Amino acid sequence: MKAMILAAGRGERMRPLTLTTPKPLLSAGGKPLIVHHLEHLNRAGYRDVVINHAWLGEQIEFTLGTGDRFGLSLRYSREGEPLETAGGIVRALPLLTETASDWFLVINGDIWTDFELSLLTPPEQGDALLVVTDNRPHHPDGDFHLTDDGRLTGEGREKLTFTGISLLNRRLFEGLDEQAGKLGPVLRAAMAQGRVAGLYHPGEWVDVGTPARLRELDQALRAREH
Repeated sequence: MKAMILAAGRGERMRPLTLTTPKPLLSAGGKPLIVHHLEHLNRAGYRDVVINHAWLGEQIEFTLGTGDRFGLSLRYSREGEPLETAGGIVRALPLLTETASDWFLVINGDIWTDFELSLLTPPEQGDALLVVTDNRPHHPDGDFHLTDDGRLTGEGREKLTFTGISLLNRRLFEGLDEQAGKLGPVLRAAMAQGRVAGLYHPGEWVDVGTPARLRELDQALRAREH
């Protein structure tokens, strides 16, 4: 199974840091955010990783190269003008599903987590498996409801936050093109058909969406080194 890191956003909430540096290359704990992902993917047994990029994407390719030093083979899906998340995945599908598996891992480039990626296995039925976690103060209402039988729904009294980590099947994108827009509506349509499973992560997770949260993560990771 291959993996994809979503790294094409402009990082507007992270300005001025992202005026000259793409968000995935911002550093936390002494290394770029995207390098944390690459190390986690390697430990989980992944070897082939696709990275989409747009804003300052040449810096990402220059910094990461072919991925040899991470024990990975990196390939790049170049967007020029950034597509939305579903559109970006559609463009990268030929790279993601050129082998026997129709399943692939997708992870947002602007998060940090201690979630063990090797725990992800495709559900017996359905088109997606999403990792969800407890709501954070900046996102108190959550995203999706996790039912007792392990399914995710768009409605429900108690919602959890989508971590930006998922296993997806190419079936999810049938009939869609690069103008498909955001991934959320695609997932909600599949949820309405009972086709999305959920996995709860009780551990650490950070949406590194602002300079303040990046500083907090950096300080926390550096403190662990001492």
